[in-house]
Amino acid sequence: MERYRGFYIEEPVGNNIFSYEERTNKKIFVPKLIKGTLEDVCLGENIVFNEIDEDTEIKAIGLKNLVQYEVDDKVVYIFDNHNHAFYFWMKSLQKGLFDKGCRLIHVDQHKDMRKPEEYNVDVDDLDDVFRYTNKVLNVGNFIQPALKKEIFSDIDIIDSSYGFDIKVDGEYVLDIDLDIFSKDMDYIPYDFKLNKIKDLIKGAKVITIATSPYFIEQEYAIKVLKELFNYDII
Repeated sequence: MERYRGFYIEEPVGNNIFSYEERTNKKIFVPKLIKGTLEDVCLGENIVFNEIDEDTEIKAIGLKNLVQYEVDDKVVYIFDNHNHAFYFWMKSLQKGLFDKGCRLIHVDQHKDMRKPEEYNVDVDDLDDVFRYTNKVLNVGNFIQPALKKEIFSDIDIIDSSYGFDIKVDGEYVLDIDLDIFSKDMDYIPYDFKLNKIKDLIKGAKVITIATSPYFIEQEYAIKVLKELFNYDII
């Protein structure tokens, strides 16, 4: 049974907690998951992230669908808000797609290492993982639970130019936030980032990718995504 079937979060939990009392819009949408190709990664019509920045309410539109994309021997999960990575890590682990205790490589403009309010989740029960991912976690605190539950033994964070100098040995899961290509990160040359991430993609069996609507323009993020996989852009 697929749990991601398209639904709204209307209470102030998860990603809907930010500036909830001050916002005019009180709900955000979580798209359904489909199996597809990069052709299926496109902009939707629903607000998936809502925040107030300097007295301006930002209503960020997200993806039409979350996409499970399989290429070569890799499974790639593509979604908008980054906390969904937690669910897809647990789903992949249950399927035996990576070994518990391998490394996590996190490529992102942000470290996302905040601590959640609680760690009360049964990582062997995907229904509970789904609840925890969407009702407790948000875009800034989804990594610590995976470390605390020893899903990953350690993490390498690439959020700067020197971070890309990493030498990775052994098995790893690759987690990418496309906001590494946002304007704030333009001091790192585009082709340098693109080629370094392509190299990391080659060595990973499981890859999670966030398009992060609040942090990077989505059509641009989708264009970058397709270039990472050498997908023909028409």
